[in-house]
Amino acid sequence: MVQLLLDQTTTEGRQGIVLCLVLLLGGIVMTGCTHSSSSPSAEEDAPVSFTDVTKQANLDDFQHRTGAFGEKWFPETMGSGGGFIDYNGDGRLDILLVGGGVWPKSEVDLEHALWLYRNDGNGSFTLVSDEAGLGAVDAYGFGVTVADYNNDGHSDFLLTTLNRNLLFRNEGDGTFTEVGKEAGLTAPPEWSSSAAFFDADNDGHLDLYVGNYVQWSRENDLFCSVDGKTKAYCTPEEYEGAIGRFYHNDGDGTFTEWTERAGFQSSPGKTLGVTMLDYNRDGWMDLYVANDMERNLLYENNGDGTFTERGRVSGTAYSQSGQVRAGMGTDAGIVDSTGRSTIFVGNFSREKISVFRHQRDGLFRDRSARSGVGRPGKFTLGFGLFLFDAELNGTLDLFVANGHVQPDIESIDRAVHYKQRPHLFLNNGTGRFEEMTVEQGPLADSLVARGAAYGDYDKDGDLDILVTENEGGAHLWQNRARDQEKGPNYLRVQLQGTESNRDGIGARVRIEYGEEQQERVLRTGSSYLSSIELALTFGLGGQSQVEQVTVHWPSGEVDRISAVQANQTLRIVEGEGRAAV
Repeated sequence: MVQLLLDQTTTEGRQGIVLCLVLLLGGIVMTGCTHSSSSPSAEEDAPVSFTDVTKQANLDDFQHRTGAFGEKWFPETMGSGGGFIDYNGDGRLDILLVGGGVWPKSEVDLEHALWLYRNDGNGSFTLVSDEAGLGAVDAYGFGVTVADYNNDGHSDFLLTTLNRNLLFRNEGDGTFTEVGKEAGLTAPPEWSSSAAFFDADNDGHLDLYVGNYVQWSRENDLFCSVDGKTKAYCTPEEYEGAIGRFYHNDGDGTFTEWTERAGFQSSPGKTLGVTMLDYNRDGWMDLYVANDMERNLLYENNGDGTFTERGRVSGTAYSQSGQVRAGMGTDAGIVDSTGRSTIFVGNFSREKISVFRHQRDGLFRDRSARSGVGRPGKFTLGFGLFLFDAELNGTLDLFVANGHVQPDIESIDRAVHYKQRPHLFLNNGTGRFEEMTVEQGPLADSLVARGAAYGDYDKDGDLDILVTENEGGAHLWQNRARDQEKGPNYLRVQLQGTESNRDGIGARVRIEYGEEQQERVLRTGSSYLSSIELALTFGLGGQSQVEQVTVHWPSGEVDRISAVQANQTLRIVEGEGRAAV
């Protein structure tokens, strides 16, 4: 029998608190309890607010399924993601959701493995899975990542699953064709999680990294229990990890697996989050991988499309006390005036959210406590996680979608709940954050949240939030930052590569105005099992003009555009200048 510790603890988690745990140790029960509470601020004092528009948007019919029928199979705890995609090229963000999966003995049916909703341009969406060729997809699905992998001008996507991953090629007529095997994604059946398209060797074609979780099947499922009689969900320590896979894009619509050749063979697996960044600013994309109860990984690009893993030596593999943590969603960006990247990772309850800021020469410092996000995130379990400028003031804020994996956790630890509120941490511009808490609205709602993504679905300039729940619905939260009479200004940038990949993924965009500047990298991956929009949004506050926009393309080309007016979407074509959308 495998005994189960429902709530993982760390050295950090034991300092200054009394854990509320129930452990089976040779039949001896030990308990200890504490309770934590917070005082939310008034919603009217908040600098930004969100409105739940799920029902008005016609998204309330979506239902994620785990297929649970009492056997407590491990995949049922993981949930699934979703994200934004402009599948028909009309300039409006559509929504793609993963329906989960069912088992042969499940008492419920899986209505759709993939739910594609077309944006009708009036605040509502229409389900078009069948019309788009996605209605008959049969898979136990987890995550999606969106990109134009074949450079034909149409957004494709990858679906990660419990078995064979599926690559959907956009035919340009509003339909998709599944081409995974044909395209060379021929790895053996594996439990895959988050993935990222990125151009590892800067040859103009998007390569693919797929994170894998553990070596689980119905045949090798383990019996985990708290009382020795009743089965409970296992934790990842009980299973061997499955290494991630790297696929090189051959430029003809096919991929070749280069996992070992590119330097990814040493992965311990148990991956749940992947994000791309260029922390050493050499123009070659690096990769950060968040793992569940294994060390996290930082793959430094060697400048030729091969990688060296530097997690341990960089200081990003473990907690400050040298512990592995249960890494979930992850993202990276510049959150202060240093111009250096900071990596964020959502972790298990009783563990702080990880915050690693690049100092110099490939060394990072743990800033979880100093950043202000560590302690508030201690009693929540963070899955979806991303950086975005919530209130359009020019600084990147942090959103974390929370929810536990054990339905009965409250009987084990009174300070931790199954359904949990999300976090919205607002950045004061120095890389220090303060949690914005409200008594009403979607930010006050407790969810069993998993995936999270952002995108400007209503084209008003501010970034809206999409959240998915395990064995639940999806939630679309409309950002109201621009609803004010004199709302903050913004600039949105869309890229089109010519020598670089067509989406411009990996491009570094810097804007300058007065004494200020902001910088973003266009990326896929990030968060948890989800896909953010492929456009960059810069909040300008009261600034009405940007003096210069500079784009450093993956090809090495640099475009500079001067005197750009605020409150527009700027489409920049590599080497050709700009056009307003």
